[in-house]
Amino acid sequence: MTLAPGTTLGPYEVQGALGAGGMGEVWRARDTRLERDVALKVLPAETLADETARARLVREARLASQLNHPHIGVVHRDFKSQNVVVTPEDQVKVLDFGLAKRLTTADVAEATTMSLPSLTEPGVVAGTLAYMAPEQLQGKPADARSDIWALGVVLYEIVTGKRPFQGRTGFELSSAILSHPLTPLPSSVPAPLAAVIDRCLAKEPGARYQRGDEVRAALEAIQAGGVDHALTARKPGLSRRALLALTAGLAAALVVVGALSAGLGLGVLWDRLRSGAATSARHSIAVLPFVNLSGDPDQEFIADGMTDALIADLSRIRALRVTSLTSAMKFKGARQALPEIARALKAKTLLTGSVIREADRVSIRAQLYDAAAEQQLWTESYVREFSSLLVLQGEVARAVAGAVRVRLRPDEETRFARPRQVNSAAYEAYLRGMAHLNKGTLAEAKNGLACFEEAVAEDPADPLAYAGLALAHVEMAHSAEARTDSLVKAKAAAATALKLDDSLAEVYAARAMAEAYLEWNWDAALRDFDRALDVDPSLAVAYFHRAWLHLLFGRMGQAEQDQLRAWELDPFNPEIVAHVGALYSHLGRADEAIAEGLKTLEMAPEFPLGYAFLADSYGRKGMYDEAIAAAKKAGELSPRLRWYLGRVYAAAGRKEEARAVLAELSQAKPSPFGALGRAQVCIALGDMDEAFRWLNYEPHHAWVPWTTVLWGADALRKDPRFPELRRRWNLPPQPASASH
Repeated sequence: MTLAPGTTLGPYEVQGALGAGGMGEVWRARDTRLERDVALKVLPAETLADETARARLVREARLASQLNHPHIGVVHRDFKSQNVVVTPEDQVKVLDFGLAKRLTTADVAEATTMSLPSLTEPGVVAGTLAYMAPEQLQGKPADARSDIWALGVVLYEIVTGKRPFQGRTGFELSSAILSHPLTPLPSSVPAPLAAVIDRCLAKEPGARYQRGDEVRAALEAIQAGGVDHALTARKPGLSRRALLALTAGLAAALVVVGALSAGLGLGVLWDRLRSGAATSARHSIAVLPFVNLSGDPDQEFIADGMTDALIADLSRIRALRVTSLTSAMKFKGARQALPEIARALKAKTLLTGSVIREADRVSIRAQLYDAAAEQQLWTESYVREFSSLLVLQGEVARAVAGAVRVRLRPDEETRFARPRQVNSAAYEAYLRGMAHLNKGTLAEAKNGLACFEEAVAEDPADPLAYAGLALAHVEMAHSAEARTDSLVKAKAAAATALKLDDSLAEVYAARAMAEAYLEWNWDAALRDFDRALDVDPSLAVAYFHRAWLHLLFGRMGQAEQDQLRAWELDPFNPEIVAHVGALYSHLGRADEAIAEGLKTLEMAPEFPLGYAFLADSYGRKGMYDEAIAAAKKAGELSPRLRWYLGRVYAAAGRKEEARAVLAELSQAKPSPFGALGRAQVCIALGDMDEAFRWLNYEPHHAWVPWTTVLWGADALRKDPRFPELRRRWNLPPQPASASH
């Protein structure tokens, strides 16, 4: 209908036109009762008599009135950059819900395909053509994955300044969307971001991300990896205003498809995108191994301990992203230039230093560098009593934060202000124990355990001594011996440590591992991993293990996000890199899994688990010759991994060779890990009675519940005994639509 300024509709006084489209006209108006400006939508004159159009307008008004919060879920069905506005407070709002349908919380969490009552009849195409998914053009019901397609279109626009499919007419554009391959993104677009966009724009809905939280997790992981600049790159013809609208479209799209239901605040996301920063929001720093200048190799543990302790203290400052010790230690004694090391560790600044111990006094010199500018930002020398070493570490951490202009939060100030004097003998034993433990072998874990027990004997009230005990027992629980009682001891030591000091992030992580792998108390484990990361947002091991809990419960987007965060914080840890490949394999992304597996072996050519995971990835893709070769190598390097070869043989149809491997395994003394391996080969061979026998073996191995998501477990999931097994593992019932 045609309106003019000054026209009144009820209490609304029309002030001017805002816009018009096929589904209505929008006018600026004044609500004379509430004294506020409003947007007034009315039907075009030619559709006033159309009952369907009238009903749709009423339905839109009702739905829009419910949608005033970022953490809601809808299928919008007409998402596009033009349907997004940014308020003066930088809050992103999605408009035009004329075609939308509301999802319940359960819908957002569980459903990807649904048929809800709507005013769009089957076979009727509704929406904006350039943003329509193929299934919408075919007249099929739209679901969340259709909005994910539209998100992909907006993302494509953001990084290229044009839409992914072109056509001079509606027919040509429809044909391109339905049948033409996606125009490749320019090489300037970082590969991880290009992969997200490609997946959003998969022709088949099942090949796309299935839920919005998966897209959000992937984008957040990319941002954390330092490629936010891709979101602000544009061709000369794309104005800043247009870019701003498109970026807002991205943020809003994540709201529409339910991405924010996973917990990422809209304001946080918008701030990150709007900043256009080329690095993640937190300042990235790496502490390089301190140099022992004493001339006494027996004092090396002090330099290594200082490195470890400074990483721990800096990691607890939330505004910093700190590289993990494992990756930092790769550069011990390195002769590379600082900018080269910084690039390898993806760090903006590097902290270096040296240590000399003379009797009960320790001298430390520390320097902080801006690696890219090759400029020293700060340097200081200290001399302290050995018993004051913890206080000194806190002083250095605070000075570093000040040098990079990071303001400590009140709780961080309080933590550093706590009295931190230590028993010298106990702390020396603790540092020796950590030096052993950080070498990552079973033998060194046992040596570390002895040192921590010595520390407890020296000072039974030292929380770090019990923290060391907990970490050593956890390390032993994941070793070749895989003793269940190690997790029992880890939890007991963690409980004592936390009674003495409730700010030890690594101890929360150790307790979480005991709760997950020993007790199958998944909720408690997740709470403790969350607590660990609240205290120390740079604790890679917590992200690493939490990722596998998410995978077990089918939260694929969150699993990938956590795994990639762990990788970002610890990029030279072969176990973490190998597990990135394993996760991609579980997600059905075999090519990416193989690429990461090969990357692991470039980093650590003799890492047996790297070959084992690569064998699985090859096997999932049907590359059985390569899978068999990798599995053989894994078994040669670590005989306990021989079962991977049996499983690959069975998958390749070489049943007799698989049975021969199983016979070899049967000659070994039963053990938790051996039982797990036998179960996997039996599942692959279809011998489910034997498989269930070994899956129920006690004491169980930490990894046994993950059998539900391992490659080749379809027969297990179809067995009528499987629901009871899931109950035993304290897992919820398997969703009817679950697939792996």
